[in-house]
Amino acid sequence: MEAIVLAGGKAERMGDLTGGLPKSLVEVGGKPLLAWQIGRLRNAGVERVIVSCAAGQEDDFAPALDGLGVEIACAGEPERLGRGGGIRFAAGSRRENGDVFALNGDELVDVDFTGLLDRHRASGALATVTVAQPPSQFGQVDLTDEDVVTGFHEVSRVPYWVNCGIYVLSAEALARFPEKGDHETTIFPELAGEGSLRAFRHTGLWLTVNTPKELRRADDHVTRHPEWLA
Repeated sequence: MEAIVLAGGKAERMGDLTGGLPKSLVEVGGKPLLAWQIGRLRNAGVERVIVSCAAGQEDDFAPALDGLGVEIACAGEPERLGRGGGIRFAAGSRRENGDVFALNGDELVDVDFTGLLDRHRASGALATVTVAQPPSQFGQVDLTDEDVVTGFHEVSRVPYWVNCGIYVLSAEALARFPEKGDHETTIFPELAGEGSLRAFRHTGLWLTVNTPKELRRADDHVTRHPEWLA
């Protein structure tokens, strides 16, 4: 089993905290951020991870991710191809022809990769998307039709499902990805219209790491939860 990880983020909102490194290699809990997701992929049977990065950054990723129990291959994009284009470009470095995981490299997510793969294969879908209900940033105001405020209450999670950016993709789906651009506005709507796109519901941890505050949250989480270190 192989996985493709998108790791070409510029970390523009991280300031000096990156030390000039790609965002996926910023240290969280004593390891590169991406190392945590690779460890979970390894535990789900992934033996080879293809890192989609910017051309010229290959020498940053290879040594930083060495010794994680999987083979690391880097696919340096000659230009910015977008998320869909990045996945398709990295797929050109695959050695296998079957299903492949694809995910972002700048997040902490405790998704059940084994369960995701099992659901995908059992459904016969061409692609399966992990969805979640993230914590709400806002409280809810209750109104009548006449705009009278009747109350306030906190909302722990948004009441709808959003795309986590973690997928299982068949070879047929990969072949239809754009060479440049975003798959979520091209191939995914097509697959949905054909009835060949499925969802896998994730109710656990999902931490994006785009800002210094989110970096501190991620570091605090792995420090407080040693099971991530296993």
